[in-house]
Amino acid sequence: MIQGPIEGGRHGWAFNRPLIDLAAKGYVEAEYLLSGEATTYGLAPGAELGRDGKWRVEPTGKVPFKTRFLVYRPADPAKFNGTVVVCWNNVTAGYELFFGEGPAVLEEGYAYVCATVQRVGVHGFAENPQGLAAWDPERYGELSIPTDDASYDIFSQVARAVGPGRDRAIDPLGGLEVKKVIGLGASQSAGRLATYINAVHPLAKDQGGHAFDGYMLQIYFGTGTPIAASDRPVNPAAANIRLPRGQNLIREDLDVPAIIVNTELEAIACVPVRQADTERFRTWEAAALTHVSYQAQLTRNEKYRRDFGVVPPAPSEQMNRIYLQPFYDAALHHMNRWVNGAGAPPRQPLIDFTADGEVVRDGHGIATGGVRLPQAAAPVAMNSSTPVSDDFAGRLRGSNRPFDGATLDALYGDEAGYLARFRQAAAAAVEAGVMMARDVEPAVEEAGREYRRAREVAAREPATAAV
Repeated sequence: MIQGPIEGGRHGWAFNRPLIDLAAKGYVEAEYLLSGEATTYGLAPGAELGRDGKWRVEPTGKVPFKTRFLVYRPADPAKFNGTVVVCWNNVTAGYELFFGEGPAVLEEGYAYVCATVQRVGVHGFAENPQGLAAWDPERYGELSIPTDDASYDIFSQVARAVGPGRDRAIDPLGGLEVKKVIGLGASQSAGRLATYINAVHPLAKDQGGHAFDGYMLQIYFGTGTPIAASDRPVNPAAANIRLPRGQNLIREDLDVPAIIVNTELEAIACVPVRQADTERFRTWEAAALTHVSYQAQLTRNEKYRRDFGVVPPAPSEQMNRIYLQPFYDAALHHMNRWVNGAGAPPRQPLIDFTADGEVVRDGHGIATGGVRLPQAAAPVAMNSSTPVSDDFAGRLRGSNRPFDGATLDALYGDEAGYLARFRQAAAAAVEAGVMMARDVEPAVEEAGREYRRAREVAAREPATAAV
């Protein structure tokens, strides 16, 4: 059952909603509640969660649930491109993280649905709970997800609630004519989405399967999650948490398209389970990028300050400074064309590794091979996945070390020379299909700032600048 749109509550806004004014972008924002019974699954007799990803499961029962999903959709039906992206909200932090307000969504006319499907998203961790119910009991106090075993079917139910065959008695899409639905998950959510793809998607529709027309796994570490007894989300506050290592493939007989969109960090984890591109599968790996960028951390911090009323520590100036969003947006653009029959995304080279599984780096410490965004092809700093600190957050944030003055002089001469090279690299990225033309000018503006920053750091801290 769908209820909504809902409003009000202690805060008066939906948790983690965009910082920008969506109405000014021609978008409607609305939040809905979804309740019912969710199917749980277990391995079929004789089946196992093997490396090949061809996992056979069967329904084992049902549990009651009540959750929320947040919708961004074009106000003008003529601006809608026909595709809904359903995001599996990430709960690693103990509260929900998602970002559906990027340029690709707003400028290309997608509808974007942020789905709360895991227990932690509603109830938080036992210690210092920051889930929806604790954050705003007036708005979310009735929500309940008893177990993450229900998350897979809840994800299917959200997809069907916004898909082309949805019940329109209460229509979260406001009458839009939906043609395709894409499932998206990032980081921990990508791991759960991998299990969904391998185990749940192949099932009959009445068992929760075939709810999506394609899948995008962002910053995916190459391993799925349990189908049952799955209430073990990563808690970054726990001691000695290590990053996952690739254990399974995405099943090769998948009947809809899927793309893995990774940075250097996840590529390291996925080396044991790399698989060849096919008509229905692609892997993109971006050199010099890592799991969390400086720009993304700034946005997260601002949302945290607004939603929790606490100013978090400023992001480290030493963390990776290549923004992921343009890379994601290019992949989504191609995924939408793919599910609508226009052909697969362009194949991309993978990052180079030694026989021992180590990243091959050039003389500046930048990974070789892989997708070359202009910040990697025309660098003013060593950006990489190599962490500055060995804590959980540090291992996700990588590092940035500006080049010294002599290196900048030798490479580019001055800022004008640098920006000319950067524009050439950006044009090459657009030609390769890994960057949208609309993202070039904002990237050039940022590149100028990064060049000047490198000069300032070199002048202030010459001993720490990368060489």
